[in-house]
Amino acid sequence: MQAEGSNRIMDNIIELQDIRKTYRMGDMAVPVLKGVTLTVARGELVALMGASGSGKSTLMNILGCLDRFDSGSYRLDNQEMSHLSADQRAMVRNTKLGFVFQSFNLLPRTSALDNVAMPLTYSAGHLSEREARQRAAAMLTRVGLEARMDHEPSRLSGGQQQRVAIARALISRPPLLLADEPTGNLDSRTSAEVLAMFQELNGKEGITIIMVTHDPHVAGYAQRTIHIRDGLIVDDEDDDRQAQDLEAVPCKAP
Repeated sequence: MQAEGSNRIMDNIIELQDIRKTYRMGDMAVPVLKGVTLTVARGELVALMGASGSGKSTLMNILGCLDRFDSGSYRLDNQEMSHLSADQRAMVRNTKLGFVFQSFNLLPRTSALDNVAMPLTYSAGHLSEREARQRAAAMLTRVGLEARMDHEPSRLSGGQQQRVAIARALISRPPLLLADEPTGNLDSRTSAEVLAMFQELNGKEGITIIMVTHDPHVAGYAQRTIHIRDGLIVDDEDDDRQAQDLEAVPCKAP
């Protein structure tokens, strides 16, 4: 599938082959993923849907190198993940992955600018403090928060906090953005604005985005919807229609 507005041919950024994961609860084995195989092309906007207990959160944690799998193969950006050490997986997270969470996870007594710049402290690029703040300021401008850079989270609306979180996720310029229920704490209007921003980042800049959601309306913004049930992929829908009209809602913060 091609990203909206793009003519480039895309390769796979994610390749999963027969991924299995079982948790131990005392003497009991609880299989959560039972042989997941899928690919995601570079530049896709994908929704991963499933009910509570379906395995979607475990799958997202594996995609994000936050959890190990028991068997199978996971290639991310042409690099095999199965044998990486904890430090190597941390490096992958810092350089190839951006994360957006339902609860925003911002530092409470820290400005929007410093929240966004924080990941650069751990990056291998060794930017100076001035360079890091300049990049963070540019990223906040990109998400429509140029007038609120000095605001702490308590002075921002929920939608503005999520925009800060998106800017923070993109500050290291990762090729893949993982969003776990990104609109779960937002009202319908603000949710539409955030989802339209995801469409714009994907369509205009080619960033690969995977959204975990239980909401069919949220999934409607994606080009492709993958359904997981009882630890298995049960449906994989490519959507050739234009998901939601980008012009229906503005991307700028109010």
